[in-house]
Amino acid sequence: MDSSKFDLIVIGSGPAGEKGAAQAAYFGKSVALIEKEPDLGGAAANTGTLPSKTLRETALFLSGFRNRDLSGVNLSIKHQVTIRDFLVHEQHVTQEERIRILDNLSRHRVKLFRGAGSFVDPHTISIRSNDGSETRIQGDVVLIAVGSSPFRPPIYPFDDPRVWDSDTILQLQHMPKSMLVVGGGVIGCEYACMFAILGIEVTVVEQRGRAVGSLDAEIAASLQAQMESIGIRFIFNDSVESVTANEAIDVRLKSGLELQPGAILVSSGRNGNTQDLGLDRVGVAVNERGVVRVNAQYQTEAAHVYAAGDVIGSPALASTAMEQARVAMVNAFDLKYKSDMAVILPYGIYTIPECSMAGETEESLQKQGIDYVVGKATYDSNARGHIIGDDKGFLKLLFATEDMRLLGVHVIGEQATELVHVGLTALLLKQGADLFIRTCYNYPTLTELYKYATYDALGRRAALQK
Repeated sequence: MDSSKFDLIVIGSGPAGEKGAAQAAYFGKSVALIEKEPDLGGAAANTGTLPSKTLRETALFLSGFRNRDLSGVNLSIKHQVTIRDFLVHEQHVTQEERIRILDNLSRHRVKLFRGAGSFVDPHTISIRSNDGSETRIQGDVVLIAVGSSPFRPPIYPFDDPRVWDSDTILQLQHMPKSMLVVGGGVIGCEYACMFAILGIEVTVVEQRGRAVGSLDAEIAASLQAQMESIGIRFIFNDSVESVTANEAIDVRLKSGLELQPGAILVSSGRNGNTQDLGLDRVGVAVNERGVVRVNAQYQTEAAHVYAAGDVIGSPALASTAMEQARVAMVNAFDLKYKSDMAVILPYGIYTIPECSMAGETEESLQKQGIDYVVGKATYDSNARGHIIGDDKGFLKLLFATEDMRLLGVHVIGEQATELVHVGLTALLLKQGADLFIRTCYNYPTLTELYKYATYDALGRRAALQK
């Protein structure tokens, strides 16, 4: 067998690359994976998903946030948080994830190549290592899984150590006294919460009229109120016009407002990492943000080239990247396995508090002209909610008025990203009120909220029918 020829070549070792490679290898395909960075795992393991969520847990622990409402308990910060306090657990978790990925690739007999991969011709990939040497390999199928990088608007002096994007923030050298977060989307709000509960003065500037525009409006309003309660200041319908970084950082907004934060985090979207792949040599086009266009099978214009993960754009989640790559490989090799994605996906936002959703929002149902009824249950009326000290969280269910089939599930509060999966499963199975009423849930649990939110919806429906 030619050692330089493979059934599949994967470029990138993030969630899409790792899982795509493992899926094909599991079914007996010979697989090569190329990674140009020193560490495996892409942004998810090294700069994004896993590090940011680990930092969130560290911030919650250091601040004693989860314990503030427990009677007689005070674990609030009693000392200045150091960089080591904040980063040491993240560094440990990240290293463990890199080891796990390498072990997974090894177990599936995926051959790992170190270097930057690019197309020479439709089936030949050049791999250039850091020392300048070149290796060429061939593949019947190629999976592009190179991920994305933060978009850097030119007005920000990113060479200044006080100006960060969502990748470089993990290299911070000090804890600033104040911070400006540019962008009130998911990433911006997640980091704003982390730093705010550590006692840092945080201001969020968002050019739209609200934060996290993809959320159900009621959930978004509750999130904003709770973020403001931990000291976060929002400036909406405004944007940064200029930044000057000398001894101090001077920021001027388009409204004329002037700010002088100790640091800036810019969260202005991401670009696909496609600029050096030589995609023009295989007829694969990208848009102005470097995003690759694919069909429902994750196939590009070149029939043997597939793409998955952040490089194909929204929803750009680690969870969806893994599934996209698995589905892509099933289609590429006709594996008679899982050939398409789930029709409904969960979205988790690791702010403080957590938010999560699946299915329709009130706004989307109104636009479609679908009659619906809302059912809500609050953490402060739930025994487990009292135990954990969360008195502001709630579960919101949206049912079709006619047959009470579940249409959407929305949660804000502790464990929201876990709790949403009960509703997600019901959505995928096209179930509704009867499922939640008949199910016996453990007590005390937050999952029991599903039953009481359903009772609430049934009561509202009955009132409407009188």
